[in-house]
Amino acid sequence: MSSLQNKVAFITGGSKGIGYGVAQSLLDLGMKVAITSRSLKFAEEAAKKLGGAVLPLEADVRNLESQQKAIDDTIDKWGQLDALIANAGIGHYASIEELTPEQWQETIDTNLTGVFYSIKAGLEGLKKSKGYFITISSLAGTNFFANGAAYNASKFGLTGFTQAVMLDVRQQGINVSTIMPGSVATHFNGNTPSEKDAWKIQPEDIGELVTDLLKMNPRTLPSKIEVRPSQPPKK
Repeated sequence: MSSLQNKVAFITGGSKGIGYGVAQSLLDLGMKVAITSRSLKFAEEAAKKLGGAVLPLEADVRNLESQQKAIDDTIDKWGQLDALIANAGIGHYASIEELTPEQWQETIDTNLTGVFYSIKAGLEGLKKSKGYFITISSLAGTNFFANGAAYNASKFGLTGFTQAVMLDVRQQGINVSTIMPGSVATHFNGNTPSEKDAWKIQPEDIGELVTDLLKMNPRTLPSKIEVRPSQPPKK
């Protein structure tokens, strides 16, 4: 997919944070982009700020029918699906004593099952275009930490899921990669980005990684990319 002009991307959780940064990077290279949010209002506000060929959609990754409708609406508008970026995610951090069943279920449903639903909904479109499926996992998908039982489980699972899917679909011309960021300056888990987050990876940095993957000769497949801030936080 070396030429991205007029190619079509679908980004879950694209109204802010990493998803928004990826959308901006793809638009800058001439792609058409569908972004989803559980709130149509938030998706429309993001689309207005992004400008260009953006389709704002209300969709919940935890619901297969919702994902299928969003993918279908994207293909109905632009006739194809060339890249699917599964970005939507949440984080609940608590010790196993304090972690509630509801927090566990929401984390797994969003971060893991939601990606399964996304690829199930988009697979036929990607097969037709010989497109690209990219998941946004985390360094928490290989490094465990205290209070991370739900989040670690979801991201360890997502990393393994993505690698298995890569082997499932590579003979059909679909490339699959997972990006595993460390600390990113986003609104994730209630954070408000500010100057104190300047040392962190920025959303546009992940956008640059995604565009690099999409522009790469399809014979080459970086299947798993770990990315960290180059410097530690200043004390």
